Amino acid sequence: MKGNYKFTKNELVKILATNEQVTVVKAKYITNMKRNSYIVKEHPATFYFEEELEKL
Repeated sequence: MKGNYKFTKNELVKILATNEQVTVVKAKYITNMKRNSYIVKEHPATFYFEEELEKL
């Protein structure tokens, strides 16, 4: 699954917990967790996993 990202850079997505619309800035594969994570423009100090985001 490495490199197979659900969301792309500059894509608008929704944070499921808050229903906030955000923009994906960076996608990264976390090797030891075997999961993809995403950093969004509106919250650059926080990362989100695919399960926490939804396409608009």
